[in-house]
Amino acid sequence: MTIRAVVKGVGHYLPERVVPNSEFEKSLDTSDEWIRTRSGIERRHFAAEGETTSDLAVNAARAALKNAGLQPDDIDAIIVATSTPDLTFPSVATMVQEKLGMTRGYGFDVQAVCAGFIYALTNANALIVSGQANRVLIIGAETFSRIMDWTDRATCVLFGDGAGALVLEAGTGDGTSDDRGILSSDLNSDGRYREMLYVDGGVSSTGTAGKLRMQGNALFRQAVEKLSSTADTALTKAGLSHDDIDWIVPHQANIRIILGTAKKLGVSMDNVIVTVQDHGNTSAASIPLAMSVGVDEGKIKQGDLLVAEAIGGGLAWGAVVLRW
Repeated sequence: MTIRAVVKGVGHYLPERVVPNSEFEKSLDTSDEWIRTRSGIERRHFAAEGETTSDLAVNAARAALKNAGLQPDDIDAIIVATSTPDLTFPSVATMVQEKLGMTRGYGFDVQAVCAGFIYALTNANALIVSGQANRVLIIGAETFSRIMDWTDRATCVLFGDGAGALVLEAGTGDGTSDDRGILSSDLNSDGRYREMLYVDGGVSSTGTAGKLRMQGNALFRQAVEKLSSTADTALTKAGLSHDDIDWIVPHQANIRIILGTAKKLGVSMDNVIVTVQDHGNTSAASIPLAMSVGVDEGKIKQGDLLVAEAIGGGLAWGAVVLRW
């Protein structure tokens, strides 16, 4: 008998305000066609004034709990993946805990930028497999609209706000790749590539939140190679191959990266969950958002084999193989 971290529920939340590409034409030298051609993005959501990352996170959490048929006090731990917390401290996870009315357990945040949800899933799996938690609520939530340089057309059109959540629960399997739950993971980072994607502010450097800076072309070249490589490694760890994949659920950064990674893995785009056109790049929220949308659309079903992969600032990247 093998302990597995099995998906019990999924949910997401998007702010009400929808921002089409055409809105940027009023203030930038850009166009809907330029943005679509280079990124695949058509629209994104921005948080309302006063709407914080924890607000988005708690709404996604409630949706996931409802989907799982659970109450907040059924959860042992909350992990929030975010790079845009409400405050320097305390963690967004403890804020979600309080807003849910959860009076037990513990919560903490994980910061790995766009790869944050992969890191959070891996940590949640470790807690469950080691017996330190029976049920873990994992949330990816971001308000990247708060750290955009609105004069930089190369970056500000790419990002959006949102949140997605999964509930993982301890289950048992036979220790084979046919088990439901997380089957393997692969995590990586390399600080030498920091300048490709970073925010030029921070508590101990400038005392400000700062603005996002990105070297798009250089990052693109790194992304496809590293994403396909980490997916391959995770599949090998699980004793599986490309032919076993039902769905790739990629970080929704750029349609060209998604297309390039799928091609390198030899997987048809018919087997890739794509939401970038509607949400833009929501960083750590993009994978759970895509998973939730995939379930809502009737694509992802119990027993399907998923490969989720992401890369973000750090650079940090990784993949998780799980059977839904």
